[in-house]
Amino acid sequence: MKTGLVLVDIQNDYFPGGRMELEGIEAAAAKAADLLILFRNKGWPVFFVQHIATGQNASFFLPDTTGVEFHASLKPAPGEILIRKHYPNSFRETTLQSELDSASVIRLVICGAMSHMCIDATTRAAADLRFECIVTADACATRDLRFGSDTIPAGQVHGAFMAALGAGYARIATFDELAREFQSDP
Repeated sequence: MKTGLVLVDIQNDYFPGGRMELEGIEAAAAKAADLLILFRNKGWPVFFVQHIATGQNASFFLPDTTGVEFHASLKPAPGEILIRKHYPNSFRETTLQSELDSASVIRLVICGAMSHMCIDATTRAAADLRFECIVTADACATRDLRFGSDTIPAGQVHGAFMAALGAGYARIATFDELAREFQSDP
């Protein structure tokens, strides 16, 4: 089964000093970098998704800023596919599906940010398009959210979204689980 890695929005604005810092982003990016090394070593296809904000009220991922750039730990290598998007769903008005089809990918390993937004939207869309999805939970990050007068801690937001995706859209795994599983895959 041909497997592709989709790295979603691992961009500078989500890291310390950025315009939308996420809780646990450095640890998640380290796991995503481990996944990237694993895929590169196997010669499996890798797809980098970059969000570029075009909305009038956008406050991060603004064009022509350092915040919109990929984090130094995870940059595309020559020959790896770059998908630019303007919506949470990495498939909406992009070439992602055609690139995956062109590479004959049928199973996706998805990671990046934010768990509650772009990871959720991308995974649900991929499942609807009949891709087999695996979300690497420890290679994703999010932030605290507000609902009414309550603050929902990032860990609870992440857990709720991983549980929801795992209930019908994707298999949820850790990097270590996937590394063991993929060890025997050609």
